[in-house]
Amino acid sequence: MSNANIHMDDDMLVKYLAGEATPAERQQIEDWMAASDTNKKLFADFKLIWDQSPVTERGVNKDDAFIRLQNRINSNAPAPRQVMIKKLSRKQWIGVAASVVLVCTVLWLTFNHIYDNGSVSFVRIDSKDKVHTQSLPDGSVITLNTRSTIVYPGRFTGNIRPVSLRGEAFFKVSPDKTKPFIIRVNDVTVRVVGTSFNVKSRDGKTEVIVETGIVQVSKKQNSVDLNPGEQVTVTKEQGLWAKQQSKGKLYNYYLTGQLVCDKTPLREVVQALNEAYNAHIVIANKSLESLPITTTFKGQSLDEVLDVISGTFKITVVRKNQQILFK
Repeated sequence: MSNANIHMDDDMLVKYLAGEATPAERQQIEDWMAASDTNKKLFADFKLIWDQSPVTERGVNKDDAFIRLQNRINSNAPAPRQVMIKKLSRKQWIGVAASVVLVCTVLWLTFNHIYDNGSVSFVRIDSKDKVHTQSLPDGSVITLNTRSTIVYPGRFTGNIRPVSLRGEAFFKVSPDKTKPFIIRVNDVTVRVVGTSFNVKSRDGKTEVIVETGIVQVSKKQNSVDLNPGEQVTVTKEQGLWAKQQSKGKLYNYYLTGQLVCDKTPLREVVQALNEAYNAHIVIANKSLESLPITTTFKGQSLDEVLDVISGTFKITVVRKNQQILFK
């Protein structure tokens, strides 16, 4: 593959500029820069931000900064809350990014020339233990599941509408073909112009399910377009999985209070029940995992749901300590 088409990892660029890259990494970056004028321009912009940053003067350790980032993201602050991040000049972003939760979003925004006017303010929303609905400046609406976070600009002044997500959220995006709505979640990019869909990222796995419109999901050079009723899963190890038809609407229980199953495999139903009821259900008999179930659970207690499942499949339900076993 040509170096002109290779995405260069931000972490490697940081190591290169900090003088911490290995000889092989340095050669890879230099080959990448030599491959195209676009790559040279991207590196020059990245280096300009880096050179003007107080981080380089202090010699901040990149790994420590990212550890602090994760600690801050996972801290137990009151919820939900809306935080306006102080306006900063462009040359200040990298210095601040080393120690606050916006580090990944800031690099992404500045590196892609989104805000050329020199300053921008950001909003951070933490849902914590409650489902939270937030309206964005363009009229789009985001509903965050519990334990989720979004970060977005206070004004969409650039050529895209960028949002950073951790956790799970349902998006209803206002149409604007001239300004795509782009979500960054882990190392995955979700791109739309006006649609509704669910994005969930937990334990290194990202899942996107589309209700209306067309959604493009990409990871590095690979991408897939999803139509209504389709979903795709992305993992760090395997990248983009093949897209498939979504079965039921288990994903939006936090929006509707319903678990809608449509020939849904029992293993997926169990996963949804564990999240919805904070339970610990385990399928002890692996032959049961693929059994399809079609029903809707709404307002039932967990015991009532278990009665329906056990009666439908003649499953034995055993309670053992904090676990509920399907045998």
